[in-house]
Formats: sequence, C-alpha cells, structure tokens
Amino acid sequence: QVQLVESGGGLVQAGGSLRLSCAASGRIFRIDDMGWYGQAPGKQRELVATITSGGTTSYADSVKGRFTISRDNAKNTVYLQMNNLKPEDTAVYYCIADIRVRILGGSKDYWGQGTQVTVSS
Repeated sequence: QVQLVESGGGLVQAGGSLRLSCAASGRIFRIDDMGWYGQAPGKQRELVATITSGGTTSYADSVKGRFTISRDNAKNTVYLQMNNLKPEDTAVYYCIADIRVRILGGSKDYWGQGTQVTVSS
C-alpha cells in the first residue's frame, strides 16, 4: 500500500512563508515525477510545480520567483517552499507522485490528502 501524507499548511499573513511537505511511504520501487497542485474555492485543481527524479523543475507563471519545489529521494519526500505569499495563493494544496511499485509496469499517480493554505491580507 502506497500513501502520501502532507503537512505544513496553515494561516499566514500576506508576505509570509510556509513550507509544505509530502512524504510517500509503502512499497515503492521508484518515484518518477512529483508535483504540487492547488485548488482554490470554486476553481479547478491547477498545477503549481513539478520536479523530475533528476531534479528538473517547472513552475506555473503565477508562482515563479516565489515558490521552490525540491525533493529528498532518500526520504521519498517532496517539498514546496512558499515565499512572499499572496491572498490569491489561498487554496488546498495537493501533492502528486508518479510511482512504480514493481520493476515491470508503468507508473501510477498517487495523491496526498491535501493541506489548507490560507493567506490573509
């Protein structure tokens, strides 16, 4: 059984920072791409940042220069450092990981439970 557990969300004032963590556990052969999505009230879930197994990163334009995604492969963990937070960043953030549980076969998407980030004006 594979599960992703998120932590680090909370309430902060505009301009503040948070660091989200997402740790994968269970039977894992390899974790490929990992990423973070954000879902604001009344909106669809949108991709925020991704990172490959080799460390190549990609960001949504709205967070470039403010957010940093990283990973610790030894801990099967992905992080999202969120700096200079804005009220429009308020959302539930979900981590995602493409995981292969066997040597043969393709990867499967696994999702974290979501963590609330609220940024006040």
